[in-house]
Order: sequence, then structure tokens, then C-alpha cells
Amino acid sequence: MTNYCGYMGKIIRLDLGTRKVSEYPWTDRDRELYLGGKAMASKIMYDNFTGEEKPLGPENIIVISTGPLTGTGAPSSSRFNISTLSPQTGITTSSNCGGNFGHYLKKAGFDALILCGKCEKLTWIEIHNDKIKFHDAEDMKGFYTTKTQESIQEKLDEERGCEVKCGKVVIGPAGENLVKYASVFSNERAAGRAGVGCVFGSKNLKGIAVSGTHEVRIFDPEKTESHHEKWVETLKKHPLTGNQLPKMGTAGLVTTMQMRGLLSTRNYEKGQYEDFELVNGETLAEDINIVNKGCLSCPMKCARTVKVGDHEVKGPELETLGLLGGGIMNNDLRLICKWNYELDELGMDTISCASTIAWAMEANEKGLWKNGLKFGNTKNLSAVFRSIANRQGIGNELAEGTRTLSSKYGGKDFAIQSKGLELAAYEPRRAVGQGLGYAVSNRGGCHLNGGYLVILEGLGLNMNSQTPHAKADLCVLMQDLMESVSSGGQCLFTSYALFPSFLLTGPNSFITRTVNAVMPYIGPAVRLINKFPRAIRFNLPLLPHTYELRYAVGMKMDLGKYIRIGERSYNVERAVNAKFGVNADCDKLPKRLTDVPQDPKNPKTKVPLEQMKKTYYRARGWGSDGLPDENKLRRLEITDEKMEDAV
Repeated sequence: MTNYCGYMGKIIRLDLGTRKVSEYPWTDRDRELYLGGKAMASKIMYDNFTGEEKPLGPENIIVISTGPLTGTGAPSSSRFNISTLSPQTGITTSSNCGGNFGHYLKKAGFDALILCGKCEKLTWIEIHNDKIKFHDAEDMKGFYTTKTQESIQEKLDEERGCEVKCGKVVIGPAGENLVKYASVFSNERAAGRAGVGCVFGSKNLKGIAVSGTHEVRIFDPEKTESHHEKWVETLKKHPLTGNQLPKMGTAGLVTTMQMRGLLSTRNYEKGQYEDFELVNGETLAEDINIVNKGCLSCPMKCARTVKVGDHEVKGPELETLGLLGGGIMNNDLRLICKWNYELDELGMDTISCASTIAWAMEANEKGLWKNGLKFGNTKNLSAVFRSIANRQGIGNELAEGTRTLSSKYGGKDFAIQSKGLELAAYEPRRAVGQGLGYAVSNRGGCHLNGGYLVILEGLGLNMNSQTPHAKADLCVLMQDLMESVSSGGQCLFTSYALFPSFLLTGPNSFITRTVNAVMPYIGPAVRLINKFPRAIRFNLPLLPHTYELRYAVGMKMDLGKYIRIGERSYNVERAVNAKFGVNADCDKLPKRLTDVPQDPKNPKTKVPLEQMKKTYYRARGWGSDGLPDENKLRRLEITDEKMEDAV
């Protein structure tokens, strides 16, 4: 089992074909090195993948993992992670979700599930403590995500003769029909990106329900409870986590992005949308939002609730507003709310779907592929979404995503993806560090796995957004910190309070202006932190996560160890990708972003990617091939041979 609290001490491997269940070995040393979540999953994939596996083959595995803080009551700690080989990218991916499945997985007594093989026919799985049952799901074929969850709940209640408290993950028709960007849903929350729902579908797995009677142990309950109270108070006082997110959610960023030229418009042709005020967070909050909601144990409550028909449902977040708004030249906010609901019900990623539609509109405009889709024409898009989910008509091709489509029809220069995954709504030509992050991200065009440098380049602080200086070193540090937060089982928004409030509330103050002016010159100092994190033997009050691991889990932790865990996570994920052919040549962006200035009068408004990549690899301690070598992997204890200075 484990000597640490916070963990259940058990990982199971379930073969969907043979239905054989076995325990997967995971030691306390593994917990110290990887914490849990996506880092744990990446190490499991590293140890089990050879590089010959296919994303939609039975040999692919799905790892559903929690962090040690899941279920401890720590702020925003309901997160769980789904990792697998992505059908969009062909390499490893991890998709994080705020639904309640992780909480109940721990109630069942498990830290993670490893799923391999393939069910003979459409199936849903019931897990209650140590009991695992396979159920025929043919009667749920074609069900939308909400109806699937309701149907599973009804079956459980009827079977046990009571209302069963459980967590569920399910797919919709898009997953069943192997849409490359199909998602997995838990309640209304999505493990949205890179096609994890497609992999579920390839294994004939319609859903999983988990429940149990286990409780998460806390190392020092008194200190933990006191720490939680202080942490929640800090989050509620911070301008981002206590004001912007509760009032407008992520949608509140639309206006700032417009001001900074960061709002992707007309398939990233521009960075500003003239009708942004009709689809921004202010309008959503004032005219449409009904009530704020949050994930389990979340004090921020950043989710919106809107009415679509007779249903009160989750409202659109920033990415959906940006990409289904200005991205396709649509200014109808209520229509975006409707589409968001429809895509969730069908079980599709709104980011990749919207970007694929935008690419198709431009390809049609340029005469590359006559498909009938046009910018600003929104009348038939609901039907198009259904055609994608069911792979009918042009939907069968749109279901493949922009990389496949542009390889077939041309238009690679404006296929806004990296490694096969469509980019988020942040236009990187006005935030070049974010552009670097998109390119080097292990799962493809992901703003979060890319380090989210845009928060330093205009959305929080306001350092020079066009300079490449310090961006590589800051990118490494931000990526590693976010890896650790995610691996612990918490929402990344809990790390926003790392930025002192006075820097955000006084953007024109002398201190803030000085910090922004100095940041491009701190690259060497940041690199020292990245290279020698062991020297940081203290904890930082602005990053309470390390204290939480001490109090709730009983794990000795300081900021240096915490950064090193994130570094290890990022490197093991890269090492998995290396088995599938990833190298420096794969870290790229479409020419629209690297070769075409956003502002024709300002040649600096493009991403100087190659220059930043070289610095990034050096900062990471990787070779010019963009990969960690064996010495790097040994030093981080990723390979079997240990070195004394690993932690």
C-alpha cells in the first residue's frame, strides 16, 4: 500500500477484452517522484509503450488517474486526468477534467485505472470498491452524454434499490463514431482535448461508473483544515480568483484579449474582432448568465449557467466564445451558448471542432475544398455538428481535424495546429512566448501544456509581448510548475494567486511598470532556478500547494522539489513522445503565425519560433534534436538507473 496519506495506495489494470483485473505496482518512491495525475500516467505509458502502438488499436492504454490532493478538501482539488495515445496527434496526450469521477474513484479505493484491450461490444463498467461488473451498453448506442449518464444512474439505482452516489465518465455519439476530437464527460465537465473520447469509442467503452465506501486519510487534519481556510481566503481576495473568475469566468478574458490583439479572429487571420462586445464576458454575465457554479471543492465558481431551450446548462468558456465567435465571424452569443450545449451533448471538443470549421470556411473561400461553409454564415452549423458526430456527408471529413484535411486539400499554412492538435483562442503573434509554448507543448497546440505565458504577456502582467528574450526560460518554469499543480490533483487556477495582487490591481504603478520592464532580462536568473531547483529549500506562501502536500499527505516538500517533480513530468512525457518519432522538427507552427505579421506595418508581429526553440532546448537541458538524452533521464530517475542528485 503506502505510508503516505492522501493516496489510496492501489492502481488496477483492467483488460477490457479478457476482463482480467490485476494490481499495477506503484511504490512510495514513485509517489515522491511523480505525485500522481498526469505525471503518474506519463511514467506508466513510458514503461508500457514501445513506440509501435496505434491510438485506435487494442494495444493502446487509457490511464485515468487522480492526484494525492483529490478528495482532501483542498481548494479546487476534484480534478482527474485521462492519458492515452491521441488519435489526433499519434502521440501521448493528457486531458484534465473537473467532474466528480476522481473523487469517487478514490472512494472506490483506487488512485488510478489502467484500461487496455477492447470490449467485444459496446459496454459500460460498474466499479464499487473491489467489485467490477461489465454491462451491455448496446441499448445506449447513440445516446448523448447527458442521457448516457442518466441511463447509467437509473440502472445503478434500480440494481441497488437506492439512489447511488457515484462518479461517471461517458462518451457521446462522436466517441462511438471515432471522431478524432471526441471528448469524455463527467457531469457537465469535459476531458475535452486530443480525442480521448475517440479512444474510449475504439475500445467499445461507453462509460464507467465508480462508487465506494473508502475515505481519504489526512496526515495532519488540524493543520490541513487551517491551511484550507487561509488558502480559500487568499483565493477570494485575489483579483483573478476572487473577482474576475467568479464574476465572468474565463469569458472575462475576451475584452482584454481584444485590447491586446490576442483574440483569434477569422481563423487567426487577425487578432481583433470588431463585434467582440457582443460575445464577451461582460455581455454573458449581464444578459445571459443565470448562476455561477463550480467543480467539487472549488471556491472560485468560474462556470457559467445559461438557458438553452428548456435546459439550464453549462455556459461557454473563453475558448468556445473566441473560436465560435470571431473565429468564424459570428456575433450571436446565444447561438454560441446553443452550440456549446450541442457539442457537449454530442461529446466533442469545442476548440478543435471550431478550428476545423474555421479552416474549412477558409479552404472553401480559397477554392481548395468546396464544402459550402462560409465565414459569418451560421444557419446550418448545428446540422454540421451532428454530421461530424455521426460521420455523415462532409462531417465524415471534418471529423478528422485540420492536419488531415490540409494534407489532403492543401492550406497547411492556415491550418492552425501543432502536432495535429488545434491551438486555443490566444493569437500568439502578439504573445510570442505563448507561441513558443504551443509549438513545444508535448500534447500539441495546448495553451496550458505550453506554459500559458500569455498571462505574463498581457492577460495578467504586461511584459514586452513581442520580444523573445527570457521567454524560453520562463516557459520552462511555468510548464514545470503547472505540471506539478496538475499532478497533485488541483485546478491550475489555484496557481493564479502566485502573482501578487498589487501587480494586477495597479497596472500603471511604478512597481508594476518596473517589473514588466525588467522581466525580459531575467532569463539567466530563471535558468538558474530551472537548472538547480534543489537549491530552493524553502516554500513560497504565494504557492500554497507545497504546504498542502506536507499537511495533508505527509510528504516532505519544498519549492525546489516541487519544481523538479514538474520537470520530471514534462521530461517523461517528452520521452514517451520520442518513442513515437517526436523531435525538434515536430515543434512547429503554421506559417501564418511564423511568417506573416499580424500587423503588416509591424514586422515584429509574428512568432520568432526557431530562435526561441534553440534557447528553449538549452534551457531544458535537451539536445538540439529537442529531446532529453539518457543522462538527463537518469538524472531525473526516469530510467531505472538511479543517480544520487535526482531529487
